[in-house]
Amino acid sequence: MFKTIHVLFHSLLRAPLRLLTALTTLAALSASAVHAAPAADSVHPSPPPRAASQPQGSLVIVGGALRSDNDAVWDRIVELAGGQGARIAVFASASATPERSARMLVERFNRSGARAFFVPVAERLDKLDYRIAAEDAELAAAVRSAGGAYFAGGDQGRITRALRRPDGSNTRMLDALWNMYRRGGVIAGSSAGAAIMSSTMFGQPRTVLATLKQGLSDGRHITQGLGFIGDDVFVDQHLLVRGRFARMLPAMLAKGYKIGLGIDENTAMVVGPKRDVEVIGYRGALLVDLTNAATRDGTFNLSNGRLSYLDNGDRFNLSSGVFTPAPDKAEGKIDAGKPYYREPLFSADILGNGTVVDLMGKLIDSDQPEAIGLSLDSASAEQPDLGFEFKLSRTGESIGYQSPFSETYSVYNVRLDIRPIVVQRPLYQYK
Repeated sequence: MFKTIHVLFHSLLRAPLRLLTALTTLAALSASAVHAAPAADSVHPSPPPRAASQPQGSLVIVGGALRSDNDAVWDRIVELAGGQGARIAVFASASATPERSARMLVERFNRSGARAFFVPVAERLDKLDYRIAAEDAELAAAVRSAGGAYFAGGDQGRITRALRRPDGSNTRMLDALWNMYRRGGVIAGSSAGAAIMSSTMFGQPRTVLATLKQGLSDGRHITQGLGFIGDDVFVDQHLLVRGRFARMLPAMLAKGYKIGLGIDENTAMVVGPKRDVEVIGYRGALLVDLTNAATRDGTFNLSNGRLSYLDNGDRFNLSSGVFTPAPDKAEGKIDAGKPYYREPLFSADILGNGTVVDLMGKLIDSDQPEAIGLSLDSASAEQPDLGFEFKLSRTGESIGYQSPFSETYSVYNVRLDIRPIVVQRPLYQYK
């Protein structure tokens, strides 16, 4: 199927734009009967998502770097789209090379039993006006009648520019995506495709540490996402590998979010219609809870935040706030009276790859009440004498579980406090 669409697409590049209708009609006619295609929608945007009823579909939010051999994630997307033969619309809008990315994604989905097709709505497609494609009624109907959609990684700004009109209203294509999702379809995405899931996303951010030092500006460092997960949850990606949990905090505070979900690479959060979040894949996700957090004016300073680490198989319900450990951890609750670690817990680089989760796991299985992590900058950076201390503390609500198979931890409700510190220069002297 993709080969036929690919041929027609290249014909489109050499012919009048009316051939787009032929391309999209083919896609619509070949769609499976998972959903009956309604009549083409109006050119006027639909009501904002928050005015609609709770979507009946699911989200699969991937933290980036999804490997082709991660069958658990690929197969789950296909399953949620309708199973074998499911039609999945592939959006490579974020990619610098959308045709190449789409071809590889379509092939990978089809190996899992789907019948995926490329949706040519992308800025980087040569000789094609993506703005016209995003308003094409037949192409929108093909997406609306599909069982799911997948957004590739790249630059998330390219996605929002492709799917929203200059005045901020929905294109016909974005309305079709919402319609499919509300009726029970799945919307999935990796990296940039994950960033768009919340109503606020990072646009052109500074580094993590610079964000803590200098803050962020709305419209540049953070901007508007597509909001599929709702207006009350902030989403970020590449989280543990790049230490991005720290940059979530200023963004959440700036926009009033109480709950944030950060997902790591080659890992996915599956969010169901009842707002139940399940983690699947290689690693896990961090839940950031700022419900009772407080800040001070001036340099970034946070007290009484909460961090939780959800490992593969763990669940968390966004409505009830209930954690459920994976089946292999259910009987592995950590006994505070029998700690494994018995020495002070410290890291000189809390933003390092996976460091915060490593400290959380050790803390929950330790005789220590707290763990300290630092974040410092280079001597040539702006404000080189400004660093931050991150303190993780156990509270009466802190709970940990360990798997007897992988020995990995799940850690819920650890307190987080952050304060600025003065870094003395030089950091060291040679003897």
